[in-house]
Amino acid sequence: MSLGQLPPATDFNLTWQYLEDGLDQIMNRFDEGLTSMRYSLLYSAIHNYCARSNNNVPAPASSGSTHRSTANLIGAELYGSLNKYLESHLKNIRLESEKYMDEDLLQYYTKQWVRYTTAARVINNIFMYINRYWVKREIDEDKKNDVYDIFTLTLVNWKRNLFNFVHHNVIAAVLKLIERQRNGESIETGLIKSVVESFVALGLDSNDTTKSNFSVYKEYFEQPFIEATEVYYKTESEKFISENSVPDYMKKAEARLAEEENRVEMYLHESTHKTLISVCEVVLVKNHAEVISDGFQQLLNLDKQDDLHRMYCLLARIPEGLDPMRVNFEAHVRKAGLSSVERIGEQEKDAVDPKTYVEALLGVHKQYNDLVQSAFSGEAGFVASLDKACGEFVNRNKVCRTSASKSPELLARFCDSLLKKSAKNPEENELEDVLNSVMTVFKYVEDKDVFQKFYSKMLAKRLVNGNSASDDAEGSMISKLKEACGFEYTSKLQRMLTDMSLSKELNDQFKEVLQHHDDTGNVDFSVLVLGTGQWPLTQPSTSYTIPDEVVKLYDRFQKFYQNKHSGRKLNWLFQLCKAELKTNYVKNNKMSYTFQVSTYQMGILLQYNNATSYTFSELQSRTELSSEPLSGALGILIKARVLTLAEGQLGDDNARFDLNMTFKNKKLRINLNLAMKTEQKAETDETHKTIEEDRKYLMQAAIVRIMKTRKVMKHVALIEEVITQLQSRFKPKVPDIKKCIDILLEKEFIERDETQKDMYSYVA
Repeated sequence: MSLGQLPPATDFNLTWQYLEDGLDQIMNRFDEGLTSMRYSLLYSAIHNYCARSNNNVPAPASSGSTHRSTANLIGAELYGSLNKYLESHLKNIRLESEKYMDEDLLQYYTKQWVRYTTAARVINNIFMYINRYWVKREIDEDKKNDVYDIFTLTLVNWKRNLFNFVHHNVIAAVLKLIERQRNGESIETGLIKSVVESFVALGLDSNDTTKSNFSVYKEYFEQPFIEATEVYYKTESEKFISENSVPDYMKKAEARLAEEENRVEMYLHESTHKTLISVCEVVLVKNHAEVISDGFQQLLNLDKQDDLHRMYCLLARIPEGLDPMRVNFEAHVRKAGLSSVERIGEQEKDAVDPKTYVEALLGVHKQYNDLVQSAFSGEAGFVASLDKACGEFVNRNKVCRTSASKSPELLARFCDSLLKKSAKNPEENELEDVLNSVMTVFKYVEDKDVFQKFYSKMLAKRLVNGNSASDDAEGSMISKLKEACGFEYTSKLQRMLTDMSLSKELNDQFKEVLQHHDDTGNVDFSVLVLGTGQWPLTQPSTSYTIPDEVVKLYDRFQKFYQNKHSGRKLNWLFQLCKAELKTNYVKNNKMSYTFQVSTYQMGILLQYNNATSYTFSELQSRTELSSEPLSGALGILIKARVLTLAEGQLGDDNARFDLNMTFKNKKLRINLNLAMKTEQKAETDETHKTIEEDRKYLMQAAIVRIMKTRKVMKHVALIEEVITQLQSRFKPKVPDIKKCIDILLEKEFIERDETQKDMYSYVA
């Protein structure tokens, strides 16, 4: 029978003989080509045989429907014969494979796999009719486990008749090839990829043959591969770390992990990634984590950022691997901060310069913050360690030993130097950056109430003295503080700026009123009206007689303000006022000198319009100043040689002060309004005293607020709650809280429980 002639549909033997010849061509000589005519004839032969008329086909003796039995007889013979053919074909391949070993075996195995699966797809299409009817019925009706669609049948046969006999040698050859690659040799990765793909394809789901699983790949390849990997890297890592430095080992481990990541992409199944990398991390990193961590301090000391980043990346792979690094990092930063401050303390033994102090703190923070971002990728744990370390050296350093609140005070003084008019003032953009840096230090300050108190006093001085560098900068700083601590923290500061704006409007209105009067003399007069509740200003410690030259303006403003705001009382703070006086008795190149003076100095100097010499008691009588402020004002005037001490000692009632008629100075404008160091120290001490008083009231208010909410509370729980509520402003001390509780018990805001002495109740 010629190839172009189909066999009789009723003759199985001729049909199979025809099909077998076609199968031989597909399986063994497919590279010679299969014409579409030949393909169609093979398909038709199967179709004709299976779809022939069933009238002449005898039914088998077994019971069951004729239709069901006929389908069995027709499909089963072809299916069974194909199965036997595949068994025979694969047996020949298996016998041939026994001639090969190692890489040659892989070459042979992959070549046969590619040829076989290509042929299997063609055979599956040719036998599609059986798939569509006979196989479907067998699977649907009998749920037979030994019947598969034709393509799956070819894979089942490969596994049963070839794979089960050769997999040991194939796996061994693959593992050898991978080891050679790990040792630095070039290999043909395509061989491994083909083997892996075959193992994946052979994972057939017994419940649903249309689906595949990875059982074969996992059991026969992945498991031995992972075991071999573990043994290889265990041996290599132990040997390498014993002979090399920690940085060199980290480079090696990093390279090996990258290799394994790449290996998965090149020829392994993606499902292996997690298991493989986990094993490598244990062997290469976890097993040597202690040795790796021990090298951390040296790398920190030498600022080896690349190696630190490498260490971070490796130890981040294992659970709790970064903990020792974080602990050591925190200790290192704290030590660096304390050392930096200590160096300042040694250089400036008398008084620490706020600028130097804050810049030292910022320098340490910036150095290690940059390190956290670059070497440790800004990881939250290292950020927390940095914050804890900074909190320690900012609040508890050598400078702070004299006073725990020294850091916030120096920070406030640094802000004052930035925001005060000066030739050294930074540019606007630069100032914003510096203010942001200030907020970095402020974040770590525990006693934020101390900063607030000093800052508000210094802000008040800047505003009153008119030497604030910029309204915008002042507003910007207050906004930053508000963002950090809330509205309440900055409400008074904001109100101070508002008062300045309102005072400007008030002065403009007063000047309009003065234009209608000619009896004010040649005096430029301006007033700041400030709210008592917002401004941290004290009442004058002495009485003072206003000089005749300005008394009319003083009275006129009093009247103007009372008309505008009836019911309000003006308290004049003469100790904060200032004036400018022009000299007529002495000149510099025909130009008058201008003395910038305090109000008290003005009161003294204006007396010399009437005479050129006065005793201490005479000046005191005319100005009504008490001895201390009068002595202070005279001391500065004598030091500047505006006045000369003609008789006696400063402070004596009979001491005489003459106007220096030969006064000379290179400058035309001379500032005589200088604060004495003793005054500054007294002011600082007073501020600290005020802070302590304020804290007592804050603690008492917090206790009342808590008890009002809770009604009943235990002693320890109450103390903990007070600390929690107030720690954003300052860190309350337990003995101080206890004193406040005792005060409130005395005032009967709260009472002790009679049955439980450690229990308090709120008294409504």
